[in-house]
Amino acid sequence: MKRTLYLALAVGIGLFVALIAYNGGTQVAAAVAAAGWGLAWVTLFHLVPLALDTAGWWGLGRVRRLSFPAVALARWIGESVNNLLPVGQIGGNLVRARLVAGDGLPGVEAGATVVVDLTLTVLTQLLFTLLGLALFLFRLGGAAVTTEVLTGVVLGAAALLGFYIAQRRGLFPLLARLLGGGEGGRAWLSWVGGAVALDAEVVRLYGGRGAVARSAALHLAAWIAGAGEVWLALRLLGHPVGWGGAIILESLGQAVRSSAFAVPGALGVQEGGFLLLGRMLGLTPEIALAVSLVKRVRELALGLPGLVAWPVAERSRQAADGAEVEG
Repeated sequence: MKRTLYLALAVGIGLFVALIAYNGGTQVAAAVAAAGWGLAWVTLFHLVPLALDTAGWWGLGRVRRLSFPAVALARWIGESVNNLLPVGQIGGNLVRARLVAGDGLPGVEAGATVVVDLTLTVLTQLLFTLLGLALFLFRLGGAAVTTEVLTGVVLGAAALLGFYIAQRRGLFPLLARLLGGGEGGRAWLSWVGGAVALDAEVVRLYGGRGAVARSAALHLAAWIAGAGEVWLALRLLGHPVGWGGAIILESLGQAVRSSAFAVPGALGVQEGGFLLLGRMLGLTPEIALAVSLVKRVRELALGLPGLVAWPVAERSRQAADGAEVEG
């Protein structure tokens, strides 16, 4: 698994370098540099969707017993791990589950809330993609939408539906049989109290329909707010677009990024997506790539401190667990 991730990273780096070089690395760098200190505003703006995503998770089950800042810290660290480390977009979710466990929230509940939260995040991303696709159709017409795009949306919806049904019908005992042979799988299942317990807790959480609906609404709001990063970045780069254009770029760009989950940070793939979408919306190649690089700068500006905070938060959690045992 690790070998595959590192191979995907190498391919992503190669694609990233090739796209930048082919489309004029100097011009792209100059476009990003023109944003200057405005990059700090893009970074700070990301705290808005981060807070909305945190609120969506915080409303599930007994996570609300924890303080909002503690849950936000776990969410930030989990996002940093997923964005900057070769963990296949999975490791960060395991990390945030571990960080909120304790303080009256058993591992099985922490793990179940992350599973449900992740499902709702993917569901609302699909809705956000459909919104962007609708705006895209309205602006450019149906001929601009390829069969591959439509196929991807349909397959994504089918996969999400299948994942949800599997959660309701005993997904985790099956995963237990698949993962049980590995040390990591046994450790995870032991930490959450076993596959059957995790299964039951996930089903119980879905039973709280009001909380699930509120969480989904907050996650959808987070996706829409995320388009503000693109809107702001293009204004800083001297090529402002309307809110509709920003939603098209962000929603379809995120869909492309998600399709490349095996490539750490979707390196190179995100740039290719922005290049294609930007061209359709009338942006020059260097500006389209500059928008992607502005988002990369934001990921580094927030992600690197998140990685530094990770071991500190882990030690604090372990110290708290030790104090409870002694008490």
